[in-house]
Amino acid sequence: MNIFDPQGPIAAAEKILLIDSVAIMLAIIIPTIIAIFVFAFWYRASNARANYMPNFAYSGRIEMVVWFIPTLTIILLGGVAWIGSHELDPGKPVPGTGVPIRIQVVSLDWKWLFIYPDQRIATVNHLTVPVGAPLRFELTSGSVMTAFFIPQLGSMIYTMNGMVTRLELRADEEGTYKGLAAQFSGDGFPEMMFDTQVMSQVAFDDWAQSTARSSEVLDETAYKKLAQQSIEKTNTYRLDDPELFGKIATQKIAPAPGPQMSANEVRPEGGARNVR
Repeated sequence: MNIFDPQGPIAAAEKILLIDSVAIMLAIIIPTIIAIFVFAFWYRASNARANYMPNFAYSGRIEMVVWFIPTLTIILLGGVAWIGSHELDPGKPVPGTGVPIRIQVVSLDWKWLFIYPDQRIATVNHLTVPVGAPLRFELTSGSVMTAFFIPQLGSMIYTMNGMVTRLELRADEEGTYKGLAAQFSGDGFPEMMFDTQVMSQVAFDDWAQSTARSSEVLDETAYKKLAQQSIEKTNTYRLDDPELFGKIATQKIAPAPGPQMSANEVRPEGGARNVR
C-alpha cells in the first residue's frame, strides 16, 4: 500500500501534490531550524561581538520577514490545494481505453461488497478490474460510515448509508493492489481489507463470464444474510437482482444497526451486566 508507488493517473497526481506541499512547507521549516541554531550560537554568553540591546522593542524589517515568508507559504499551499482539489475531483471522469466499468460498492460490517450491474455479478472482499479502463465507482454503506481507499490507485472517499458517493479511477499496470477501510468501524475493522486485481481486458471478460455461472446467487435475501456482522473471506455471486444497489442506497433495504457488543461483555460504568 505504498502511496509513492502509484499505479494510476489519480494516484500519480496525488503523489506530486503531496511532494509539492511538503517542499513548500520545508521552505519555511528548514530556514527556521537553521536560524534557531545560528541565533543560539551568535548570542551565546561568550560572544563579545553580539550586540546586547535590552531596550529593543520593534523592527520593521524583522516584522516584514516574520510575516512575509509564512504568508507566502500559505498562499502557495492554498494555490496548490485549490488547483489540486479541482483537478482531482473524485467525480471527474478519467479517460481510458475500452469500455468503462461500472462498479457499485457497499461497505458492511466488516466486509466489502462489489456489484457489477452490467456483468450481473458480485464479489466480496475482492475487486477485479481491466487494465486501462475507466473505473466508475458508486459507493454507499449498508451500515456505519467508513472510507474506501486503494492507496496505489488514489482518492480515499467516504461511504455513508442513505446516499451515494462517486469515484473515478483507472489502473495502468496489471497486478494486485491492496484496498482497505480507512475509518474505524468496530472490532472487525483491521480485517476489512480487500485485493484489487488488475488484469487484461480479455482476462477480465473471461473472469466475468465464469463468475456469472456461479452457483451462489445474490438477491435481497442473500444480501440480508451477508449484511450481518461478520468477517468474511472472498466470495463470488451471480447477481439475481440488478436493482439491489439502489434498494440499499435508498434504504428500501434497512441498513444494519452497526457494530454490536458481543454477549456477556462488561461495561465498567454500569457494573457487570449482559448486553447485546
